Amino acid sequence: MAHLLGAEALHLEFPTKVVFDSVSLGVDEGDRIGIVGRNGDGKSSLLAMLAGRLEPDGGRVTVRGGVRVGVLDQGDTLDDTHTIREAVVGDAADHEWAGDARVRDVIAGLLADLDWDGPITPLSGGQRRRVALAKLLAGDWDVLALDEPTNHLDVEAIAWLAEHLKTRWARNAGALLVVTHDRWFLDEVCTATWEVHDQIVEPFEGGYAAYILQRVERDRQAASIEARRQNLARKELAWLRRGAPARTSKPKFRIDAANALIADVPEIRDKVALQSLAVSRLGKDVVDLLDASVSYDGREILRDVEWRLAPGERTGILGVNGAGKSTLLGLIAGTVAPTAGRVKRGKTVQVATLTQRLDDLDPFLDEPVRVVVSRLRTSYTFGTGSKAQELTPGQLLERMGFQSAQLSTPVKDLSGGQQRRLQLLLILLEQPNVLILDEPTNDLDTDMLAALEDLLDSWPGTLIVVSHDRYFIERVTDQQYAIFDRHLRHLPGGVDEYLRLRSVQQARQDAAPPRAAGAPGTASQVAASPALSGAEKRAAEKELSAVDRRLEKLAASIASLDVSFADAHDDYQRLTALQSERATLAAEQSTLEERWLELSESLES
Repeated sequence: MAHLLGAEALHLEFPTKVVFDSVSLGVDEGDRIGIVGRNGDGKSSLLAMLAGRLEPDGGRVTVRGGVRVGVLDQGDTLDDTHTIREAVVGDAADHEWAGDARVRDVIAGLLADLDWDGPITPLSGGQRRRVALAKLLAGDWDVLALDEPTNHLDVEAIAWLAEHLKTRWARNAGALLVVTHDRWFLDEVCTATWEVHDQIVEPFEGGYAAYILQRVERDRQAASIEARRQNLARKELAWLRRGAPARTSKPKFRIDAANALIADVPEIRDKVALQSLAVSRLGKDVVDLLDASVSYDGREILRDVEWRLAPGERTGILGVNGAGKSTLLGLIAGTVAPTAGRVKRGKTVQVATLTQRLDDLDPFLDEPVRVVVSRLRTSYTFGTGSKAQELTPGQLLERMGFQSAQLSTPVKDLSGGQQRRLQLLLILLEQPNVLILDEPTNDLDTDMLAALEDLLDSWPGTLIVVSHDRYFIERVTDQQYAIFDRHLRHLPGGVDEYLRLRSVQQARQDAAPPRAAGAPGTASQVAASPALSGAEKRAAEKELSAVDRRLEKLAASIASLDVSFADAHDDYQRLTALQSERATLAAEQSTLEERWLELSESLES
């Protein structure tokens, strides 16, 4: 494979620290490299140096002649005087960009819901991020350097981006460098991982799961170093091996070695003990949404939501931006009142919400971290039974990555990630029994995400999570729901089922005649169907219920088969039989999902 770019003896330092010292590395055609490490260790600086955006203090970066490097920065670089069309394709004529299949795919994948000829100025931060990403991906590059490309993208857009990057170049062509905290994305796209730490860049083979395995092996060989980090990594590996066989069945992930490493690691959560403790804290009644609907200014956001939260339940909520996820969380928290139906709450329920905003910290901005935390509680109990731990606020801060020197730092001087961790800590110290997390992974690096997951594993209460981080939502919740067309729907097949349903829904919308001509890539609306009679409605509801039950059984069967794949990795005949059985079940699942959407649409009308 041809060499594209490289770095020799790179040295970089800022006034208060040396970031890199004598770092040498190379990027070849076919490389798909994920860059991970703690916040502040230099991931973005490394990417900027390799892309020619930052001059090192020593050493040099060399780029092969003619190699084109495209860069996505974390900052907003869009020109507010442009329209979306101008930002993405410049002044190219319609026939020029529309004749390029890749440009059409990028527009459809990232900008389908935006007005193609609309201005940049009124766009939200997430929409601006998608336009910037589309602008870059519409170009022709030999190397793409992406700094946090999944920020502000929903689960569906992240899945699209992963597929685009996997198929953008031929297998041994082009190169990708990506800094991201999205561990699912790293595993899906990358074939190598660079860990930035302690002024060096350490290379690992494979994506995130393989990196975790190799890091555990490295830490085991130096058992006296970073003992806490090793334990978290081994725990994460245990979940990857037991709960995500599709990831860990890749060739670079050595299954036998993984099994040996996790032989003495218990299940990540003692579900029985946690549920028992949750019942003792909450009783049997938590929050019941009973045919709840919500409308704003005559526009219906949620309709006939029926959901009874159980003590100890751990649920992830999915849905496109604007689907009503925040409204649903508001119904549970009591900050939103239903316009129809009702919400019933248990007498002992105490709800706490980690919002996307940091204004909860405003009263404490001038105070040191140690003072803020010491006011609340002198100790906090984590875990259940013999595994219960009594931790002081200082120990909790250490568990969430705060160093002793940072305890004297005023809250206003903390980084975004540190403020986010402190915000969660203050909520946990209030000891709520229903916890709502709205995009909790913002500004956290992979190590801190693992620490947060470890903390939540021993938290005994009802947990509701909204997150675009697929890895996180699969890791900390036991089931997922999604909002489709204002209704809440259980997803027995998890995130994969959600993405399939969205794909079918989008295909049906695209196939239906539009109400009016729209901009390129704008999703068309489905034409209204005639209203059902009373008997037809009852029959449709009955069939919909039956389809739901069958889909739940199919999802369980497919999940069981996926586990069997990992166990049969060296038995070719069994693997062939399992693949055939899975394909049959998947085909039935796809057919039933289409029927579910048909029934839902007919009942909706």
